Amino acid sequence: MPTKSCTSCNAPLALEGATEFGCPKCGIEIKRCYRCREQSIPYTCPKCGFGGP
Repeated sequence: MPTKSCTSCNAPLALEGATEFGCPKCGIEIKRCYRCREQSIPYTCPKCGFGGP
């Protein structure tokens, strides 16, 4: 089973504190680890290039 990883830093996602949501532009799943969420590290959608904090 493949491990889910953060879209921003590629770290494996923990069971608590991580989140997953659809890209606001294209809907592909964006995954964020606790650290990147708390520090507002930018992410870029791998499909459409949309970026956010």
